[in-house]
Amino acid sequence: MTSKQSSPSPQNKQGTPRAQSVREHPRNLASQKQVDVRTHLEKLAEKVPGVKKANVVITGNTAIVGIDVDGDLDRSRVGTIKYSVAEALRKDPYGKNAIVTADVDISKRLAEIGNDIRRGHPISGFASELADIVGRIMPQVPSDTKAKR
Repeated sequence: MTSKQSSPSPQNKQGTPRAQSVREHPRNLASQKQVDVRTHLEKLAEKVPGVKKANVVITGNTAIVGIDVDGDLDRSRVGTIKYSVAEALRKDPYGKNAIVTADVDISKRLAEIGNDIRRGHPISGFASELADIVGRIMPQVPSDTKAKR
């Protein structure tokens, strides 16, 4: 029979317990300083080779990340860059629920929404605009359709 022992709590040199500094992922990105999280995710995406600029808008637990790439790149190279950004974000606790797009129109819309938010202007139809953007990003899968009878 083995006994289970818990590991001792970290202690400083004087032998008194010290607080552990573990940064936990928030349940809702909106509960954090969105500016800090948004900037962090933009910088993370912009570190990926081939990304000129990234624009991030956060809603709930989801970050929508629009990336700007060279317009002369072929589709497969853009897909590779987009996948690399998604990989980088997946490894980050704030980016794991992100949606990444390289669509020029959507990226511009995200930049405009972000600029309006930073200027403190109320955005009428903000939720519907984001819903439209997400609707454009999400694919339609044939198996999700219902057959007509």
